[in-house]
Amino acid sequence: MHINKNILIGNNGGKSIIADIFYLHTGQPKPVIIYSHGFNGFKDWGNFDLIAGQFASAGFVFIKFNFSHNGTSPEHPEEFVDLEAFANNSYTKELDDLGKVIDWALSSENEHADQIDRNRLYLLGHSLGGGISILKAAEDERVKAVATWASVHKCKTPWGGWPTDKVIEWKEKGIAYVSNSRTKQEMPLNYQLYEDYQNNRDRLDIQDALQKLEIPLLFCHGIDDTSVPVEKAYDLHRWQPSAELFLVPSDHVFGRKHPWTENHLPKAMQEVVDHTIEFFGGA
Repeated sequence: MHINKNILIGNNGGKSIIADIFYLHTGQPKPVIIYSHGFNGFKDWGNFDLIAGQFASAGFVFIKFNFSHNGTSPEHPEEFVDLEAFANNSYTKELDDLGKVIDWALSSENEHADQIDRNRLYLLGHSLGGGISILKAAEDERVKAVATWASVHKCKTPWGGWPTDKVIEWKEKGIAYVSNSRTKQEMPLNYQLYEDYQNNRDRLDIQDALQKLEIPLLFCHGIDDTSVPVEKAYDLHRWQPSAELFLVPSDHVFGRKHPWTENHLPKAMQEVVDHTIEFFGGA
């Protein structure tokens, strides 16, 4: 298997986008899947190489990447060392990052171009990355299918559930903080995140995007998800009834954690991976 990690493929506002690519040398172009991580996530969270390798073994080119403003750096792709970047992240930055990764993947100048079937580009996203994948598919006709894992239904992460007085305080101070329970860091969020949503409501409308899409869609969700309750998956499916809804008795990350040191996936995650591979295989 060919594995190339931490490829520098572009930047957004001076912050780098780095990506990994996995595939088998089969002598013919293969469908390409681009994976977008979620809020407080990164491309290697929970030993994601295990998952990437399974997709590659199934006959896909698999690309995963770190959003430019997710708080990591090329030198530290699994650590939140750039909190200034994290504070200045936005939904539109992530959409633009994903666009840059798509452009790179399908470019004839990509050194892996001979491995990629440009007519079969698929998107996969977890949590907020699922919402971003849906939105990008609606604005980029090159995308031929989308699968989401525990996707959000609105671009309001993480402030969607905040009380009004906290949002007002956020505006007054210009910054708010959310706790990362794993790293124990207080992660800063500049008020521009809220402004980005308000200024781009049409572009960031997941319901509208889904209702416009006429491509194969798969929504995978954990029944016991407390971060994005399963009711949000029902909303996605209601907005696009032609999509497939696949539910498993698990949590937001399908039983994984970081770091994940085992060489196999939890049962729920493996079921989701297997079903997603089957879905893209028939797309």
